Amino acid sequence: MSEGLMGSTLTAGEAALTGGSRVQDFFQLLKPRVMSLVLFTGVVGLLLAPGTLHPVLAVVALLCIAVGAGAAGAINMWYDRDIDAKMQRTCTRPLPGGRIVPDEALSFGVLLAMGSVAMMGLMVNWVAGGLLALTIAFYVFVYTMWLKRRTPQNIVIGGAAGAFPPMVGWAAVTGDISLAPIVLFAIIFLWTPPHFWALALYRSGDYAKAGVPMLPVVAGPRATRRQILFYAFLLVPVTLAPYFIGLAGLFYESVAALLGIVFIAAAFRVWFDETDRSARQLFAFSILYLFLLFAALLVDRGWRLVA
Repeated sequence: MSEGLMGSTLTAGEAALTGGSRVQDFFQLLKPRVMSLVLFTGVVGLLLAPGTLHPVLAVVALLCIAVGAGAAGAINMWYDRDIDAKMQRTCTRPLPGGRIVPDEALSFGVLLAMGSVAMMGLMVNWVAGGLLALTIAFYVFVYTMWLKRRTPQNIVIGGAAGAFPPMVGWAAVTGDISLAPIVLFAIIFLWTPPHFWALALYRSGDYAKAGVPMLPVVAGPRATRRQILFYAFLLVPVTLAPYFIGLAGLFYESVAALLGIVFIAAAFRVWFDETDRSARQLFAFSILYLFLLFAALLVDRGWRLVA
């Protein structure tokens, strides 16, 4: 067994000696940066939904979304600890680094997943609880265990997991799902492929070494750049849809149109630039892009309420 997999062979006592029980190591299992974006889109779904939710229940709902996302991340790290150990970007995570043993990570993730779903269902409503359970299950079983190591379309289908949070937030308020949260879902769903393929372009060596069939590894950089541009053209019109269904007004539409032009321009730069620079820039901008889109939805909602 390779040294990179030492996290899977340490005993609990040995892991404790290396600092495996430290709070920050378990917090890292939750993928806090991913969790923060997931939580933000969940907040937007909750605040855009018609009706009201008691502030305490709103906090409970958002806590459940955050904890559920973290639980999925922890289980993902447990399952992927072998390939994480081979990749420069992930080799210092708690499991391949030997600071937490696999059984601890799995138990931690499962406990948080069950607790977040149960709390959402019992304290808010079971539609939101069911959607949260679906989100966790989709990320763990469909993306992590089924798709990630088998197909270059892993991030296309698996991206649905990251698109559910605004639907969960919406359902927490309304107890149902309508066209508006589906549009929010579609925005994140179509944003995910160009976002991750930009990362995969300049990390393709990492993915190849780990045996993960990301699109640049299987189809090559040129095909990946073509797909990034294709999905950029699919994404931008969908980001304009909230205006046409009455979910947002002209302020959001103007921001979405401007951001969409910049996003497509960045995708064209990736198409023409065969170096890693444009891919790195698109990856960084894509995170800001999604944040600004959803922030514009909130500002637009507040603007219209005041007006």
